[in-house]
Amino acid sequence: MPGALPAPCPSQARPGWFAASSRGGSAAPAPQAGTAPGATPSASGDGAARLAPALVRCRLRCANSTAWPAGEPGPPPTLRDLLFFRQLLRRAACLRACAPSAPSRYLLSEELELEFRKRSPYNYLQVAYFKIHKIDKAVAAAHTFFVGNPDHVEMRQNLEYYQLMAGVKESDFTDLEAKPHMHEFRLGVKFYTEEQPQPAILHLEKALEEYFVADTECRALCEGPYDYEGYNYLEYNADLVQAITDHYVQVLSCKQSCVTELASQPGRDKPIEDFLPSHFNYLQFAYYNSENYEKAIECAKTYLLFFPNDEVMNQNLAYYTAVLGERLAAPIDPRENIRVYRQRSLLEKELLFFSYDAFGIPFVDPDTWTPEEVIPKRLLEKQNFFVSRVERETAARISEEIGNLMKEIETLVEEKTKESVDMSKFVREGGPLLYDGLSVTMNSRLLNGSQRVVVDGVISEEECVELQKLTNAAASAGDGYRGKTSPHTPSETFYGVTVYKALKLGQEGKVSMHSAWLYYNVTEKVRRVMESYFRLDTPLYFSYSHLVCRTAIKDKQTDRTDSSHAVHVDNCILNAEAMVCVKEPPAYTFRDYSAILYLNGDFEGGAFYFTELDASTVTAEVQPQCGRAVGFSSGLENPHGVKAVTKGQRCAIALWFTLDPRHSERERVQADDLVKMLFNTEEVDLSQVKGLEAELPAMTDTPRQSVEGKDEL
Repeated sequence: MPGALPAPCPSQARPGWFAASSRGGSAAPAPQAGTAPGATPSASGDGAARLAPALVRCRLRCANSTAWPAGEPGPPPTLRDLLFFRQLLRRAACLRACAPSAPSRYLLSEELELEFRKRSPYNYLQVAYFKIHKIDKAVAAAHTFFVGNPDHVEMRQNLEYYQLMAGVKESDFTDLEAKPHMHEFRLGVKFYTEEQPQPAILHLEKALEEYFVADTECRALCEGPYDYEGYNYLEYNADLVQAITDHYVQVLSCKQSCVTELASQPGRDKPIEDFLPSHFNYLQFAYYNSENYEKAIECAKTYLLFFPNDEVMNQNLAYYTAVLGERLAAPIDPRENIRVYRQRSLLEKELLFFSYDAFGIPFVDPDTWTPEEVIPKRLLEKQNFFVSRVERETAARISEEIGNLMKEIETLVEEKTKESVDMSKFVREGGPLLYDGLSVTMNSRLLNGSQRVVVDGVISEEECVELQKLTNAAASAGDGYRGKTSPHTPSETFYGVTVYKALKLGQEGKVSMHSAWLYYNVTEKVRRVMESYFRLDTPLYFSYSHLVCRTAIKDKQTDRTDSSHAVHVDNCILNAEAMVCVKEPPAYTFRDYSAILYLNGDFEGGAFYFTELDASTVTAEVQPQCGRAVGFSSGLENPHGVKAVTKGQRCAIALWFTLDPRHSERERVQADDLVKMLFNTEEVDLSQVKGLEAELPAMTDTPRQSVEGKDEL
C-alpha cells in the first residue's frame, strides 16, 4: 500500500458475546435491575428528546432569516454597530418563538440529567419489558444500558441470559441511544478492517453526512442563556461590551466542545482523537483499494488541510497523482465543506485563544491539528514552558525508575549466574525446525532483537525456480493487482498471486497445478516451522499469504532515494518521530507473527532490515537468497523495511499469521476446500499432481478480494 497509514483512532467492534443464540434454557438467573433513582423512563426520555430538535430547528431558522443578505456591500463604519444590532434584535425577536409556550413538565434536575446520560432508565426498562414478555425490547434496553456502562456486572449476566433464550435474534441487541454518525463510522471501520472497501466507503461517507447534521444541532444548542458559573448573579456588573464578550466566548467555547461531544462514545473515558480528519484517512485508502484515484486524491488533500506536513499522506498523494497523471490530478481540490469548516473553526479558536490571553477565560483546544500561528505568542510561550517543565520532570522520574529497574535486573542476573541456571529456558524461541535440511543461520541475539530468526534450506533451488515461474505466469494470466504497478514505489513493478488464486489458475489450466500445489504446501511448511521454533502454545493461523515478485524499472533508478518498502510494523501504526506504535485500525492488529521465504538472490539491492522504533537505526540486515526464511513477531519490537531493488527481480512468499482463529484468512479456507475437492486428501505426493490439469472439474468463480493494501515484504 502507499506507505504505512497514520493513526486514525478506531472504533471497537461489537463484543463477541452479543451474538445471538438459538439455544433454549435458562442457565443464568432472570434479569435484575441495578440501583437508580425513581423515574418514569419512557415518558421522561421521550419528552426531553422531542424538545431539543424543535429548539434546534427554530434557532437555525432565525439565524438564516436574519443573516446579512449575500452580495450586499458592507455598511459605513459609523453605522456598523447599529446595523449589527438591528440584525441581532430581529434574530432575538424570532427566537422568542423558540421558547415553549408554557413551562415544560419535562424539565429535569441536574441529578436526573446525569442519570439519563448514564442511561439508567434503560436498566429499569429492560426488567419491565421482560416482565411483560416483550423480550426483544428487553434485550435492546439491556444492550443500550450496557454500552454506556460496560463494567456493570449484573447487566452483563442479564445479556448472557438473553443470549441463551430461544427466539432472541442478533438484531435485537441494538443500541437505542446510538448516534447515527458514530454508528455509521463504526460500521465503516468494521468493513475497512475486513478489507471490504466498497461498503466501508458507503458507511464512512454516510458517517460524514450524519456528522455535520449532529454538528449543526450541537452548535445550535450552545446558544442558550449565560451560565454565570463562579459569578453571583446579583453581583455581576459587566458593561455592555464585556457582557457580550463573556456570553459570546462562552457560546464559542461550547461550539468548539462539539468536536469532543461528537467524538465521544458511551462507556469510554476519552473521545476519538482527530475524529473528523480520520474519516478522510480511512476514505483515501478505501477509494485507492477501489481504484477510484480521483476520490483518493480528494480525500488525501482534504486530510492534508488538517495535517499539511503529514509525511505519509503526502507520499500517498504523490503516488495517487503519479498513477492518475498530473494533468488529471491537479484540478482536484479538497472538499469545500471541510475547507469552510476548518476556516470557521480556526477563526473561533483564534478568538478563544485571544480571550484566554487577554481576559484569562480558559480554553482547552479539542483538536491536535490547530497550527501554532493561531495561538498568541505569549500564550504559546507559557504553554511551551509548562510542557517542557513537565517533560523534564517526567524524564527525570523515568530515568530514576529505569535506573532502579536496571539494578534489580543486574542483581537477578548475578543470582542466576551463581546458580548456573540456563536462562535460555526463559526465552520463547529455539524450538525444533521439524524438517531435515533446515538450519538456523541467525537467531534473535545475532539479529540484535527479540523474536527474530533466519532459517536456511527451507526449499530447494528447483522449487525456488518453479515458484518464481509461477508468479510471472500467474501475473500474465491476471494477478491480484490486475496489472497495476507497485503500491509502494513507482520505481518497481509488482506482481503477485495468492494461494487460492494460484490453485484456481491451476484448475483452469492457466498455470501448472504442480506449481500451485507446491506453493500451497510450502506455506504450510513455513507455518509449522515458525510455530515450532517460537514454541507457541497455540496454533498459528494464516492471516494472509502472497507470492510476489518486484522488478526494478531501468529508467527510474537514477537519483532514486526511496525504499522498496518503507520501515513499518505489521500490526500497528508506526510513528517514528514519536517512537510509538499505535495498535489500532487501519493497522492489521490481529497479526502476531510474520515470515518471508525468499526465492532468489540474483538482483541488486532489496535487502531486508530491522530497525529501532525511530525507523532509522538499523539493527540487523538480511540478504535474500533461495530457500532463506526470515521469521519474527509482528509487534512494535520488530520494525522492518526493504531496501530499493535497483536491478533485476526479487521474488518471495510473504506470510502473516494470527493466533486468533477468528481472523483466519478467508481465502486460505477456500484454498483448503479446493485442495480437498481436487485431491480428496489432506496430503498429496507432489509427483502425483503432474498432469492433473486436464482432468480437474470446472469451478465457478468466487468474488475476489482486493489485496492492494497489504504490507508486502
